[in-house]
Amino acid sequence: WYAIIDCHLTAPFRILRAAQPVIKRLVRAEQQTDQGRHRKVVNISSVTGLSGQAGQVNYGAAKAGIVGLTKCLAKEWGRYKTNVNCVAFGLIETRLTATTPEEGASIQVGQHRIGVGIAPEYLDKLQSGIPLGYSGSPEDAANAVYMLCIPESDYISGQTIVCSGGYTG
Repeated sequence: WYAIIDCHLTAPFRILRAAQPVIKRLVRAEQQTDQGRHRKVVNISSVTGLSGQAGQVNYGAAKAGIVGLTKCLAKEWGRYKTNVNCVAFGLIETRLTATTPEEGASIQVGQHRIGVGIAPEYLDKLQSGIPLGYSGSPEDAANAVYMLCIPESDYISGQTIVCSGGYTG
């Protein structure tokens, strides 16, 4: 529980808390020269945080917390002309979502060996629930984040964009 909450909720909170004085200082300096510009924060969540997933109560709680963090900071940091948004990913192709090449595939995290990958039949089931019919690529994920960083998104703040090929949970 605590490892997942620390990684997916506490760490982003601490990073953003550390960034706040820097953002505030930059905004004050810009006010002196009348050069106001938007700053962008894009937090990362998951459809699991929006709709739940059996067996992932810790992860779902952490990712739901990111959505709440996003909404609160959007209201707090609006005065700094800083947009705070969130992308909730569905099934994105990573080493953690790849099919298991063999039984027992794992990674070392500190003192622990953790199993990774998804059984091929389960991955097929997951993909069949995606209306677009396939899992997203890392580029698809990056494009969703990019979309919230361009000037065309300057009036979007406090929102969660779902990048999931239409899967909603």
